[in-house]
Amino acid sequence: MTIRTLLVDDQALFREGLRTLLSVWPDLEVVGEAGNGQEALDLAPQVRPDVVLMDLRMPVLDGVAATRRLLEAMPQVKVIVLTTFDDDDHVFDGLRAGAVGYLLKDVPSEKLVEAIRAAAEGKSFLQPSVAAKVVAEFARLTAVAPTRTAQPLVEPLSERELEILALVANGLSNKEIAAELYIAEGTVKNHVTNILSKLGVRDRTQAVLKAKDIGLL
Repeated sequence: MTIRTLLVDDQALFREGLRTLLSVWPDLEVVGEAGNGQEALDLAPQVRPDVVLMDLRMPVLDGVAATRRLLEAMPQVKVIVLTTFDDDDHVFDGLRAGAVGYLLKDVPSEKLVEAIRAAAEGKSFLQPSVAAKVVAEFARLTAVAPTRTAQPLVEPLSERELEILALVANGLSNKEIAAELYIAEGTVKNHVTNILSKLGVRDRTQAVLKAKDIGLL
C-alpha cells in the first residue's frame, strides 16, 4: 500500500527537502505541496491524501484552522503537525483541531516515516516531549477534579518520569526508550525504578494500570 502524502509548509526549501527525504521510501508518495492552509484546503480534494504533514504558523490560513476545516471536509484524512513550536498552546491547539500526530522539525527521518505509517493505520504518534506535555496536562486536570478512585501520590512524578511512563505505556523497552530519548539505558532503568517506587507498584504493567487509574495516562 502506498501512503499518499500532502506537504503543507510556507517554506519552499523545507518542502523540497521533505519531498526528497520521503522519496527514498517506496511506500510513501508525495502527491502535492501547499504553501499555506488555504492552498492545502484547495488542493486536498484534488490529490486525495491519506496523510497531511501540516505546519502551524503560515500566512493566509494557519495550520490549526486548516486542520480543523480539512477534517470537516475530509474526515478520513490523517493530519500530523510538523512544526518548530513545542509550547503548550501550539501543542494543544493542534491536537484539539484533530491532528493524530505532533512532531518537531528536528525529528529523525526514521521517526517521521514511522509517524506517517502509524497515522495511515489510524494510530496516534507524538514526539516524546509532546507526549510528556499531554500526560502532564491530564495529570493537572485530574488534580483539579480528581475521580473518586484517584489517590494522590506522596511524591509526584517529574516531567522526565512522566515522559518515560508514557513510553512504557506504549510498550517500549528500556533500550527502546533510551534510543527514543537519547539517554543511557541505565538512566532509563533508574527512572523506571523511581516510577515504580512513587506509584507503589512492583512492575511495569502495574505501573501503567495504576497510572491510568489515577489519571496520569
